[in-house]
Amino acid sequence: MPADQDDVAAVERACTELAASGRSITFKEVAARAGRSRTTLYRRPDLRALVEDCRSRGREANTLSGLTVQIDQLRHGLEAVAAKVRQHEEVLRRLERGPRKHE
Repeated sequence: MPADQDDVAAVERACTELAASGRSITFKEVAARAGRSRTTLYRRPDLRALVEDCRSRGREANTLSGLTVQIDQLRHGLEAVAAKVRQHEEVLRRLERGPRKHE
């Protein structure tokens, strides 16, 4: 795994461990668990965004508004999947009918 992917995996793992243990997700804690410096987390936009995302999910996870947002996101995702399934079903029906012969 390239170094960049190793860093991302380590930060994701650290965030997951902190969230599971109920501890605050801070740059200091993530850096310590991931074995990376806080400077690295702050300077790399991808890692900084990852930590910020984990922090916001951690804060919102147990609030009613946070759950409402998550439910809404899941509903939208499910609706998109259902629409795609309907499209695929229609394509399959057309394929099963075979080509139309024009007389």
